[in-house]
Amino acid sequence: MASRAEPASRAEPVDAAGRRDWRDVLRDAADLALLGILLTLAALPLLTVAAAVGTASAAVHDWTRTGSWPSARTTVRRFGRAVPPGVPVSLLALAVAGLLAADLAALATGRVPGGPVALLVTALVTAGLAGYAGLVVVEVGGGGRWREAARSAARACLDAPTRWAALTGVVALAGLLAVLVTPVAVPILAGYTLAALHAVANRQPIAAAVTSGRGGHAGGRRSVPTYPESP
Repeated sequence: MASRAEPASRAEPVDAAGRRDWRDVLRDAADLALLGILLTLAALPLLTVAAAVGTASAAVHDWTRTGSWPSARTTVRRFGRAVPPGVPVSLLALAVAGLLAADLAALATGRVPGGPVALLVTALVTAGLAGYAGLVVVEVGGGGRWREAARSAARACLDAPTRWAALTGVVALAGLLAVLVTPVAVPILAGYTLAALHAVANRQPIAAAVTSGRGGHAGGRRSVPTYPESP
Protein backbone atom coordinates (compact mmCIF):
# COMPACT_ATOMS: atom_id res chain seq x y z
CA MET A 1 0.00 0.00 0.00
CA ALA A 2 1.15 3.51 -0.64
CA SER A 3 2.73 5.17 2.36
CA ARG A 4 1.43 8.34 3.86
CA ALA A 5 3.67 11.10 2.61
CA GLU A 6 3.74 13.09 5.84
CA PRO A 7 2.74 10.95 8.83
CA ALA A 8 3.35 13.83 11.23
CA SER A 9 1.10 16.25 9.36
CA ARG A 10 -1.65 13.63 9.14
CA ALA A 11 -1.39 12.58 12.74
CA GLU A 12 -4.77 12.10 14.28
CA PRO A 13 -5.95 14.69 16.78
CA VAL A 14 -5.95 13.18 20.26
CA ASP A 15 -7.64 15.13 23.03
CA ALA A 16 -6.71 15.17 26.69
CA ALA A 17 -8.88 12.11 27.33
CA GLY A 18 -7.06 10.12 24.65
CA ARG A 19 -10.02 9.92 22.26
CA ARG A 20 -9.21 9.57 18.55
CA ASP A 21 -10.60 11.72 15.76
CA TRP A 22 -13.31 9.87 13.82
CA ARG A 23 -11.85 10.90 10.46
CA ASP A 24 -8.56 9.20 11.16
CA VAL A 25 -10.34 6.12 12.49
CA LEU A 26 -12.27 5.99 9.22
CA ARG A 27 -9.06 6.42 7.25
CA ASP A 28 -7.41 3.55 9.11
CA ALA A 29 -10.47 1.37 8.52
CA ALA A 30 -10.31 2.10 4.80
CA ASP A 31 -6.58 1.31 4.76
CA LEU A 32 -7.15 -2.07 6.40
CA ALA A 33 -9.96 -2.85 3.97
CA LEU A 34 -7.68 -2.05 1.04
CA LEU A 35 -4.93 -4.17 2.60
CA GLY A 36 -7.29 -7.14 2.75
CA ILE A 37 -8.31 -6.70 -0.88
CA LEU A 38 -4.70 -6.48 -2.05
CA LEU A 39 -3.78 -9.50 0.08
CA THR A 40 -6.56 -11.53 -1.53
CA LEU A 41 -5.57 -10.52 -5.05
CA ALA A 42 -1.92 -11.37 -4.40
CA ALA A 43 -2.90 -14.77 -2.98
CA LEU A 44 -5.12 -15.79 -5.91
CA PRO A 45 -2.39 -17.87 -7.63
CA LEU A 46 -2.44 -20.02 -4.42
CA LEU A 47 1.31 -20.62 -4.54
CA THR A 48 1.73 -17.01 -3.44
CA VAL A 49 -0.54 -17.31 -0.39
CA ALA A 50 2.34 -17.34 2.10
CA ALA A 51 4.13 -14.47 0.38
CA ALA A 52 0.96 -12.38 0.27
CA VAL A 53 0.10 -13.01 3.92
CA GLY A 54 3.67 -12.40 5.08
CA THR A 55 3.93 -9.14 3.13
CA ALA A 56 0.59 -7.92 4.45
CA SER A 57 1.65 -8.84 7.98
CA ALA A 58 4.85 -6.83 7.56
CA ALA A 59 2.78 -3.85 6.44
CA VAL A 60 0.57 -4.10 9.54
CA HIS A 61 3.69 -4.46 11.67
CA ASP A 62 5.01 -1.17 10.29
CA TRP A 63 1.64 0.53 10.69
CA THR A 64 1.21 -0.39 14.34
CA ARG A 65 4.66 0.93 15.16
CA THR A 66 5.01 4.07 13.03
CA GLY A 67 1.42 5.03 12.19
CA SER A 68 2.15 4.91 8.45
CA TRP A 69 2.17 2.19 5.82
CA PRO A 70 5.26 1.09 3.89
CA SER A 71 5.65 2.51 0.42
CA ALA A 72 4.36 0.62 -2.60
CA ARG A 73 7.95 0.04 -3.73
CA THR A 74 8.89 -1.47 -0.37
CA THR A 75 5.81 -3.68 -0.38
CA VAL A 76 6.41 -4.96 -3.91
CA ARG A 77 10.06 -5.65 -3.07
CA ARG A 78 9.07 -7.56 0.05
CA PHE A 79 6.54 -9.59 -1.87
CA GLY A 80 9.05 -10.48 -4.59
CA ARG A 81 11.58 -11.66 -2.03
CA ALA A 82 8.93 -13.63 -0.15
CA VAL A 83 7.59 -15.63 -3.10
CA PRO A 84 10.34 -18.30 -3.51
CA PRO A 85 10.61 -19.30 0.19
CA GLY A 86 6.85 -18.99 0.53
CA VAL A 87 5.92 -21.59 -2.12
CA PRO A 88 6.54 -24.69 0.07
CA VAL A 89 4.81 -22.92 2.98
CA SER A 90 1.81 -22.23 0.76
CA LEU A 91 1.67 -25.86 -0.37
CA LEU A 92 1.89 -27.12 3.21
CA ALA A 93 -0.77 -24.70 4.46
CA LEU A 94 -3.15 -25.56 1.62
CA ALA A 95 -2.63 -29.29 2.15
CA VAL A 96 -3.26 -29.10 5.90
CA ALA A 97 -6.30 -26.86 5.42
CA GLY A 98 -7.69 -29.18 2.76
CA LEU A 99 -7.24 -32.30 4.90
CA LEU A 100 -8.83 -30.69 7.96
CA ALA A 101 -11.75 -29.36 5.92
CA ALA A 102 -12.32 -32.77 4.36
CA ASP A 103 -12.15 -34.44 7.78
CA LEU A 104 -14.63 -31.98 9.28
CA ALA A 105 -17.01 -32.40 6.35
CA ALA A 106 -16.83 -36.19 6.58
CA LEU A 107 -17.53 -36.16 10.32
CA ALA A 108 -20.35 -33.65 9.99
CA THR A 109 -22.12 -35.71 7.31
CA GLY A 110 -21.57 -39.05 9.08
CA ARG A 111 -19.48 -40.56 6.32
CA VAL A 112 -16.83 -41.59 8.86
CA PRO A 113 -17.41 -42.92 12.39
CA GLY A 114 -16.86 -40.78 15.43
CA GLY A 115 -20.03 -38.81 15.88
CA PRO A 116 -20.33 -35.45 17.62
CA VAL A 117 -17.41 -36.11 19.98
CA ALA A 118 -14.94 -36.68 17.15
CA LEU A 119 -16.34 -33.69 15.31
CA LEU A 120 -15.89 -31.46 18.36
CA VAL A 121 -12.34 -32.66 18.97
CA THR A 122 -11.40 -32.14 15.32
CA ALA A 123 -12.95 -28.67 15.34
CA LEU A 124 -11.00 -27.72 18.47
CA VAL A 125 -7.75 -29.01 16.98
CA THR A 126 -8.44 -27.07 13.78
CA ALA A 127 -9.15 -23.88 15.72
CA GLY A 128 -5.99 -24.31 17.79
CA LEU A 129 -3.86 -24.81 14.69
CA ALA A 130 -5.45 -21.73 13.15
CA GLY A 131 -4.56 -19.66 16.22
CA TYR A 132 -1.00 -20.97 16.10
CA ALA A 133 -0.80 -20.14 12.39
CA GLY A 134 -2.00 -16.63 13.19
CA LEU A 135 0.88 -16.12 15.60
CA VAL A 136 3.32 -17.47 13.00
CA VAL A 137 2.03 -14.85 10.55
CA VAL A 138 2.57 -12.12 13.15
CA GLU A 139 6.12 -13.32 13.76
CA VAL A 140 6.85 -13.32 10.02
CA GLY A 141 5.48 -9.78 9.79
CA GLY A 142 8.07 -8.76 12.36
CA GLY A 143 10.87 -9.90 10.08
CA GLY A 144 11.26 -13.56 10.93
CA ARG A 145 11.61 -16.44 8.48
CA TRP A 146 8.85 -19.00 8.26
CA ARG A 147 10.78 -21.84 9.92
CA GLU A 148 12.10 -19.69 12.77
CA ALA A 149 8.70 -18.04 13.17
CA ALA A 150 7.02 -21.45 13.44
CA ARG A 151 9.42 -22.51 16.19
CA SER A 152 9.11 -19.23 18.06
CA ALA A 153 5.31 -19.28 17.83
CA ALA A 154 5.19 -22.86 19.11
CA ARG A 155 7.22 -21.91 22.18
CA ALA A 156 5.08 -18.80 22.72
CA CYS A 157 1.85 -20.81 22.56
CA LEU A 158 3.13 -23.22 25.18
CA ASP A 159 4.44 -20.41 27.39
CA ALA A 160 1.26 -18.30 27.12
CA PRO A 161 -1.74 -20.55 26.46
CA THR A 162 -4.17 -17.72 27.20
CA ARG A 163 -2.64 -15.69 24.37
CA TRP A 164 -2.90 -18.73 22.13
CA ALA A 165 -6.57 -19.04 23.09
CA ALA A 166 -7.13 -15.35 22.30
CA LEU A 167 -5.53 -15.70 18.88
CA THR A 168 -7.62 -18.80 18.26
CA GLY A 169 -10.70 -16.79 19.15
CA VAL A 170 -9.75 -14.08 16.66
CA VAL A 171 -9.39 -16.60 13.85
CA ALA A 172 -12.57 -18.44 14.83
CA LEU A 173 -14.56 -15.21 14.88
CA ALA A 174 -13.13 -14.23 11.51
CA GLY A 175 -14.13 -17.61 10.11
CA LEU A 176 -17.65 -17.22 11.45
CA LEU A 177 -17.96 -13.74 9.98
CA ALA A 178 -16.62 -14.97 6.65
CA VAL A 179 -19.51 -17.43 6.53
CA LEU A 180 -22.11 -14.87 7.54
CA VAL A 181 -21.10 -11.87 5.42
CA THR A 182 -21.47 -11.53 1.69
CA PRO A 183 -18.55 -13.09 -0.24
CA VAL A 184 -17.56 -9.67 -1.59
CA ALA A 185 -16.74 -8.55 1.97
CA VAL A 186 -14.50 -11.51 2.79
CA PRO A 187 -11.31 -9.88 1.38
CA ILE A 188 -12.02 -6.79 3.48
CA LEU A 189 -12.36 -9.01 6.54
CA ALA A 190 -8.86 -10.37 5.90
CA GLY A 191 -7.27 -7.00 6.58
CA TYR A 192 -9.13 -6.52 9.85
CA THR A 193 -8.30 -10.05 10.96
CA LEU A 194 -4.61 -9.50 10.35
CA ALA A 195 -4.67 -6.27 12.35
CA ALA A 196 -6.52 -8.01 15.19
CA LEU A 197 -3.92 -10.79 15.28
CA HIS A 198 -1.14 -8.23 15.63
CA ALA A 199 -3.06 -6.38 18.34
CA VAL A 200 -3.63 -9.54 20.39
CA ALA A 201 -0.09 -10.85 19.89
CA ASN A 202 1.40 -7.51 20.95
CA ARG A 203 -0.82 -7.28 24.02
CA GLN A 204 -2.46 -3.95 23.27
CA PRO A 205 -5.43 -2.55 21.31
CA ILE A 206 -5.00 -1.42 17.72
CA ALA A 207 -6.14 2.10 18.57
CA ALA A 208 -3.53 2.41 21.31
CA ALA A 209 -0.86 1.08 18.97
CA VAL A 210 -1.62 3.65 16.29
CA THR A 211 -1.91 6.53 18.76
CA SER A 212 1.43 5.66 20.34
CA GLY A 213 3.10 5.28 16.96
CA ARG A 214 1.88 8.65 15.70
CA GLY A 215 2.76 10.91 18.52
CA GLY A 216 4.19 11.41 21.95
CA HIS A 217 7.35 9.34 21.44
CA ALA A 218 10.68 10.28 20.01
CA GLY A 219 10.96 9.33 16.38
CA GLY A 220 7.31 8.34 16.28
CA ARG A 221 8.12 4.86 17.55
CA ARG A 222 7.24 2.97 20.67
CA SER A 223 8.34 -0.08 22.58
CA VAL A 224 5.97 -3.00 22.16
CA PRO A 225 6.26 -6.27 24.10
CA THR A 226 6.53 -9.06 21.57
CA TYR A 227 7.47 -12.69 21.63
CA PRO A 228 11.21 -13.29 21.39
CA GLU A 229 12.40 -14.55 18.04
CA SER A 230 14.55 -17.59 17.59
CA PRO A 231 18.30 -16.96 17.68
